[in-house]
Amino acid sequence: MVADVSSDFELYWTSASAQPARAVLPAASTAALALMTETAARVEGDPAATSYLEALRGSALIQDLMTGSLRLEWADVHMVSDDPAKGLGRAREDQLLWTRLKQVLGMPKRSLHLVSPYFVPGSRGVQDLTSFARQGTSVRILTNALESTDVAAVHAGYARRRRPLLAAGIELFELKRSAGAPSARGRTVAGSSASSLHAKTFAVDDERLFVGSFNFDPRSQRLNTELGFVIDCSAMARAFADEFRTTIPARAYRVTTHDGGMRWEELHEGKTLVFDSEPQTSTWQRVLVAALSLLPIEWLL
Repeated sequence: MVADVSSDFELYWTSASAQPARAVLPAASTAALALMTETAARVEGDPAATSYLEALRGSALIQDLMTGSLRLEWADVHMVSDDPAKGLGRAREDQLLWTRLKQVLGMPKRSLHLVSPYFVPGSRGVQDLTSFARQGTSVRILTNALESTDVAAVHAGYARRRRPLLAAGIELFELKRSAGAPSARGRTVAGSSASSLHAKTFAVDDERLFVGSFNFDPRSQRLNTELGFVIDCSAMARAFADEFRTTIPARAYRVTTHDGGMRWEELHEGKTLVFDSEPQTSTWQRVLVAALSLLPIEWLL
């Protein structure tokens, strides 16, 4: 993969969109450099940084990496990326990651497990996902709950699509805000750093796995330039799918419908708690999302 990634980097480096930093950024002043050095020293000495480094050194993953004892899965991998011409609006359909991804990954026949922090399927995505489900494919999706998302407008684009997905038998999970994560208060429509979910991963038929920067949303499809890898490894794909049966139900709300309304189910100390509105959110947040869902902005999300 190193050669493929290097070639892709070179394609972007020499593209018409790449500009020298000096052409778009002012020269750094002596005062600015001194401030950056001071800030870096302050962060380095922060007790939280020390605690983080200690936890990192003590983690089993890092220890296994350092000793060379980490278990590896050897597999064929395919890199997929957008042509940089996409940034100029000049890329052909066959030069887009989404097109290449469908060709390499294939359409799901038995199962689709999808994790996307910014999940905005749009009408076409809903049509495809519900079609898979009605043909017998098991579809499970994890995205951010309103309490943990950092972009209210994106959540609005997702929220308006929940009912048809659930009606088709698709399972929806919304990740709760992690313990100790920043509060949702003060968040803007444009976003903050409070999001607890950032992974963009999905597995098809417990055989192939995608990991990359691509979100299941219009922005990733048509506006951003993205990159990712399709991994042909059934062991990894099955392990990823197993998370939806083991870890995720304890860390996320399961979204369902009941008597015509929406509800959120949370597993807590062996009991199931049921909420009739999006948990851990204010009336203002819910009104804002409802209002945003009425605006014609889905193509921007």
